[in-house]
Amino acid sequence: MEKRSIFSRAGAYYKKNGLLKTMKRLVIKPEPAKQEILNFWDFIVNRQEIPFSQEDYDRNGDGQKIINWIVPEFGKGSGGHINIFRFISALERRGIHNRVYVYRAVELTDDEKLHILLRDHFPILDSRVESFCNADKAQFAHATIATSWITAYFVRNFNNTISKFYFIQDFEPYFYAHGSEYAFAEATYSFGFRGITAGGWLKTLVERDYGMRAESFGFSYDRELYQPKQKQDRVKRVFFYARPVTPRRDWELGLLALNELCRRMRDVEIVFAGWDVSEFEIPFPHENLGIVALENLSDLYARCDLCLIISSTNLSLLPLEVMGSGGVAVCSKGENSTWLVNEENSILVDFDPNEIADTLEFYLKHPKKLEEIRQKGIAFAAQTSWEQEADKVYAAILKGIEEDEQ
Repeated sequence: MEKRSIFSRAGAYYKKNGLLKTMKRLVIKPEPAKQEILNFWDFIVNRQEIPFSQEDYDRNGDGQKIINWIVPEFGKGSGGHINIFRFISALERRGIHNRVYVYRAVELTDDEKLHILLRDHFPILDSRVESFCNADKAQFAHATIATSWITAYFVRNFNNTISKFYFIQDFEPYFYAHGSEYAFAEATYSFGFRGITAGGWLKTLVERDYGMRAESFGFSYDRELYQPKQKQDRVKRVFFYARPVTPRRDWELGLLALNELCRRMRDVEIVFAGWDVSEFEIPFPHENLGIVALENLSDLYARCDLCLIISSTNLSLLPLEVMGSGGVAVCSKGENSTWLVNEENSILVDFDPNEIADTLEFYLKHPKKLEEIRQKGIAFAAQTSWEQEADKVYAAILKGIEEDEQ
């Protein structure tokens, strides 16, 4: 207001004398905040190495095996970290000592805050595991393991270790448009680490395309949380794992398919869970459950005839958790899925909304065929075991350390 009043009083004079434009240029305008790019991405070009210490090796080499796990920052409910902590705990029970280091933390700025988060929201993590909010505190270990593409840049520079591993749960370049971040992520598969991959699709991919030595583990589920149950009503009901914030979970594709299904079958109930979808215009009746507590998921899966879980990258743990609850998983076709699911234990669909709607409609109208798949899914899930998969990871790590030490 003050600037406008100055111009209003003096405007006529300055206009008359041809000085109005000069006066406006002299008014100080706040510069827009500039994005800090170079400091944010400096870890990409940082090649400051942490050297190997012969003294540390001599002191620890023949004792209990130690593993450093470098993890990205996380919050409560992080599924990827739950799986990492599951294997860390399994290794701790097998006599390997583990340390967890958070890399590039923003919120978890002190160890105590990290300890409280782990204690309150990740009871799966063995209490003997050490945890630190800063990866710069990392000490000598027989093996050091990257758990995401960002952490791989730290492990690249950390040489106070015998072996370097890459715990790969998905092909992370696919999380981004084909640009800088895609390239940054993809480069990490050529850092020379040994791969430990979630499933055979990733193992084949990193061996074939990046020359990585890799072993894989499979999936199982928590039998205390997920148990087979009978559906308690006759309402036709479809669950959709709805994650609009996670593009690889194909929110738009699923929504189009369900809209078409509901157009054909007016009596079908749709249940969304995984994220709050209230901001979207959804023209058919539905339940929006948002993020559901783990202890309530099994009941949710069991009360639905079909559970739509599509993914454009590696599949999640949900298909087995659905099977273990007595539900029927509907998964997308492709090598990223069929290393685990198949036409016997689940229903496979193409990435086409009309085809998905056709398939859902068919099985809703043929309950006997649906029941056959449900029973085979329950049997398939029951034969899986996290302990068996942990044995594979344990053997892969010990083998890598032994070979690299020689």
